[in-house]
Amino acid sequence: MILHICARAEWDSARAVGEHVPAGFAVDGFVHCSDPGTVHLPANALFRGRDDLVLLEIDPAGLGVELRWEPGDPGNPAGPWFPHVYGPIPTAAVVAVHDFPPSPDGTFRLPDALARR
Repeated sequence: MILHICARAEWDSARAVGEHVPAGFAVDGFVHCSDPGTVHLPANALFRGRDDLVLLEIDPAGLGVELRWEPGDPGNPAGPWFPHVYGPIPTAAVVAVHDFPPSPDGTFRLPDALARR
């Protein structure tokens, strides 16, 4: 399982067309994803306090495009590595969508539904 953070409106649009292509894809050439142990890192660094987010739970077997695990900071390969999807994410590969609200202090943590697994 890999995870991807996006706005609920982005996910609603993706469902209408059958794939999710975040705005950053055109610049980065891949879709940034995380795993359950690291999803809080980009969430807190990039989305702190946002209350319009969902967390897409993705089955890598359904992607149909390349998935690479790469350092989050290429200058620090000893740091956390993240899954990068080198193509659009088919909505059929998304096995669950979880609300992803911040805590009262604006920070994020793994939703209970995923933490219990």
